[in-house]
Amino acid sequence: MPQFRYVARSSQGTLLEGIIDCSDRSAAIREVEKTKGFPVKILPVSGASSTASTQSNSASSSASESKSVVAVQSMSYGQQHLFTEQLALLLGAGMTLDEALGILVRRMKHPKLHGLSKGLHMALVEGRSLSQALRDYPKIFSPLYVNMVAAGEASGTLSDILKRLVTYLSEVKQLRDRVQQALVYPALLVVVGAIMVTVFMTVMVPKLMRFFTDTSQELPFATRLLMDVHSAIVHYWWTLIPIGFGITFAFRAWTASSAGRQQWDSLQWRIPGYGSIIKHRYYAQFARTLGTLVLNGVTLLRALELIEDIAGNAYVREKMKLVQQSVVDGMALSNALGQQGIFPELFLDMLAVGEQSGRLAETLTNIADVYDRELDKQVSLISTLIPPLVMVGIAVVVGFVVFGILSAVFSMTKGLRPGSV
Repeated sequence: MPQFRYVARSSQGTLLEGIIDCSDRSAAIREVEKTKGFPVKILPVSGASSTASTQSNSASSSASESKSVVAVQSMSYGQQHLFTEQLALLLGAGMTLDEALGILVRRMKHPKLHGLSKGLHMALVEGRSLSQALRDYPKIFSPLYVNMVAAGEASGTLSDILKRLVTYLSEVKQLRDRVQQALVYPALLVVVGAIMVTVFMTVMVPKLMRFFTDTSQELPFATRLLMDVHSAIVHYWWTLIPIGFGITFAFRAWTASSAGRQQWDSLQWRIPGYGSIIKHRYYAQFARTLGTLVLNGVTLLRALELIEDIAGNAYVREKMKLVQQSVVDGMALSNALGQQGIFPELFLDMLAVGEQSGRLAETLTNIADVYDRELDKQVSLISTLIPPLVMVGIAVVVGFVVFGILSAVFSMTKGLRPGSV
């Protein structure tokens, strides 16, 4: 029976090497997964000597190869999703991690993806685990991502974990895209409206006002106010630049402090409309992320630590620290969340049912689906309300201009009536 030399990583993270008798390479991979741990490399024994020489050549050339590796410091969400998806597909097809990363090095043409694949593959050749290598890219892979990969390596289910990560990343990306796409039209309308008002006040109004200034009659208050606004825009527009810089500097200085950041984030949480979108997005992401972690065997306390920063909100982060402490003290998660007053009653009631029934992960997924739909409703409502509000604002400005012009016209025509002199 053919023999295969294997390199595997045990659930404790140590590397194991040996020889196994199997009918073919696929059977060898399955046998190593069952008895030894996660397979890193499996080769026929007949190629053992060539394998050793290949490994020595790889080690000797690692320094020169490292020079060609792109120093990847950042990566888009889509690129991270693509890398995870491709790695999950290759591992799911029965390849070892060493083979999968080697194929990605050859397949990925984008400089960042190629550099990331090559860097991870070199770390694997040096004897490090994938989760350890991922920690070298903290701006790309979050602690949540790294810990899920580590859990997959320890349990020998890395392929399944990566598939779940692909699903999770897809859902989070869809959530972001829905919010962004729904707000594109209102934002565009606001910009176009501002441009229209600016052009109207700086180009059209001066031509109309020039006619009135040539007369010796006293102009109505509305017309004088319109002329003063136009004069301020034309002659003092440059003051907006230092004012803008001053406001920006003061805002950054305020939010740079811990107290200021919490106050600002707390204010955002309560802004009508915008705050509702932030809340529903957080509820959906919190439930989906926590459900994914619990489903993959991460303890509740560790899961709460990992998702502490997903809101990107200092106010919520401090609340979640209090939640963690309450859970440590033995309180149920639903009660701990309820104490902080940032989660709605529906969320807490559904969560309490999941805790009592022992189906926490499934319940959290259902909660995420509920608040995904609620988020869609909120975004749709806000995006529907913004266009008419912008139109009303434009109509008010145009109406003020028209009223100022008509007031001057009526004043002039009144002076031309018989008997008015």
